[in-house]
Amino acid sequence: MTRRTILITGASDGIGAAAARRIRGAGENVVLVGRSESKTAAMAAELDADYFVADYADLSQVRALADKIRAEYPRIDVLGNNAGGVFSKLHETADGHEITLQVNYLAPFLLTTMLLDVLLDSRATIVNTSSSSQKLLRRVSITDFETTARRRTSGAYAVAKLANILFTRELHRRYHADGLSAVVVHPGFVNTNIGHSSGSRFLTTMQRTPVVRMIKTADHGADQLVWLATSTPGVDWTAGEYYAKGKLAKANRAADDPVLARELWVRTLAKVGYA
Repeated sequence: MTRRTILITGASDGIGAAAARRIRGAGENVVLVGRSESKTAAMAAELDADYFVADYADLSQVRALADKIRAEYPRIDVLGNNAGGVFSKLHETADGHEITLQVNYLAPFLLTTMLLDVLLDSRATIVNTSSSSQKLLRRVSITDFETTARRRTSGAYAVAKLANILFTRELHRRYHADGLSAVVVHPGFVNTNIGHSSGSRFLTTMQRTPVVRMIKTADHGADQLVWLATSTPGVDWTAGEYYAKGKLAKANRAADDPVLARELWVRTLAKVGYA
């Protein structure tokens, strides 16, 4: 059988790197995307894989990334939107968006929509990453996605991860009949370097305490990404749904609002300047 092309973002470290190792070891053609040139190049050399570099805090780099991928890969079987980040302080990016929303939602949305024709032609699987933190949000409305800068960092992160579920639902509604299979996953609380890279004192301190023994390793955290990327939609899992701990899970009730999902899609297209 022809090897599939599986593109994984955030693949220079943590869950993305662990998933890339396992998927490459299974014989698939893995393409890596990372923020750090040195770390991503090192991982690509280890796996004998192709790689691209882009900083999601700069949407012009995401647009350039999409153009490069399109030029080199006419077929993409799986897009794993794994990249994201937690930030100790909220600030506005050069694009004019709150950093947490941009890195965790706007950038993956932009990359996906710019690659959409390739993904549709490939009848691809898209695996988006969420978090159980979104279940703590109350009375969500469309304005919450416009005002993350007014929240605490944890609240901004939860809103961004809810946006990824709504994005998945709308991808499914619009394109599943055309062969696209979108799914969204909560990988669990994973012991990666996200605390150090974010500057979060809470995450960094917790990773130095005995609590760390109850946290998943990066390899364990990659289990669901590997499963969803290498199995068959409609047989092994259901497209358009939210998964946690390897099974269907209950998300924030706002995630089931089709009107909210459609409005968020339209507003996001305008926000990232791509339609």
